[in-house]
Amino acid sequence: MKTDYKKWFYLVLLSLIWGSSYILIKKGLIGLTPLQLGSIRILFTLCILFVVGFSHLKKIPKSKWQWIAVSGFLGTFFPNFLFAYAETKIDSAIAAVLNGLTPLFTLLLGLFFFGIALKTKKIFGVLVGLFGTCILVVKQIESTGVENGIFLFMIVIAALCYAANVNIIKYRLGGVTSLGIALGNFVVIGIPAFFIALDSGVFQLDMQLEAVTSSVGFIFVLAFFGTAMAKVVFNELVAISSPVFSSSITYLLPVVAIFWGVLDGEQLDWLQFLASGIILGGVYLVTDTKKSHSK
Repeated sequence: MKTDYKKWFYLVLLSLIWGSSYILIKKGLIGLTPLQLGSIRILFTLCILFVVGFSHLKKIPKSKWQWIAVSGFLGTFFPNFLFAYAETKIDSAIAAVLNGLTPLFTLLLGLFFFGIALKTKKIFGVLVGLFGTCILVVKQIESTGVENGIFLFMIVIAALCYAANVNIIKYRLGGVTSLGIALGNFVVIGIPAFFIALDSGVFQLDMQLEAVTSSVGFIFVLAFFGTAMAKVVFNELVAISSPVFSSSITYLLPVVAIFWGVLDGEQLDWLQFLASGIILGGVYLVTDTKKSHSK
């Protein structure tokens, strides 16, 4: 498969997988606390990746491990718990759309810390997407109250973490296999996740309770597809494309998340659908590969 087609295939595949992750988090929170959910997700993923990718650990140069650690915390550990807490108050579809801030942060971090030249069309595309995101934020605050603003801010911080991670993978982890990066990430963050699981009562969960059993099941599915498999595919996508193209997945996955949210009874009005359409307009501008003049 040609690289250009492959990156679009990966983009669509990840949109479907990660777009479904938000509803799985929501279902997981029925029988688990945010700390339990986050730690279980990390430990499940570590076990899955360890089985299929143990040999890749030996191939990671010692000089890369510091960046592997930073990537693990920024790309998985912190967002993992931030989204779990945020979705205790925010609809899964809204959480997905707010994550659309990632490409904006990717551009800004690339500009200030990695010396990346920005094209006018991409900047405009990100701003269009940001405009749509702002509409959703305002609408959410009107619906749930300003007091829930902290939960919106958690997703903004998570998006910033994702953006930093994209740049780190692209510019600091070159030469490391996609599976090696993913497994290395979870080997590092698996240690604090284990202690969080211990402290939050994960190992004392009553698996006889239907709510707990189903929630753990949802998180296993999330760990297998939405974390283990998706992390490897995403790392490969970053390797064969640009950081902005890779992070633009956060513009596409809200469509999938909204679909699942509506099926689950979440209420979205015409303004929220309009905002989602504006965000999709932004993704076209950001990912368009036609030549444009740089500023």
